[in-house]
Amino acid sequence: MPRRKRTNPLARSAEAFQKSAQRAGPAASASYALIGSIVLLGGLGYAIDQWRGTFPGFFLGGLMLGLVAGFYQLAKALWRR
Repeated sequence: MPRRKRTNPLARSAEAFQKSAQRAGPAASASYALIGSIVLLGGLGYAIDQWRGTFPGFFLGGLMLGLVAGFYQLAKALWRR
């Protein structure tokens, strides 16, 4: 009867975590791009509104542009698979 090699449970767990993180990499980076583009462009719109004295216009435009750019990155990452 062949002997089974005993492996460390912590090493197996770390290896499984590494494989899972490698598979989730593109989707995770796309979700960070979505959140980052909304925050960055929304913040830029807010700053322009504060500078010009017009509140909702540039802020809402920045949020919409951030959504479009973020969802584009998300779709690009998901359809690449």
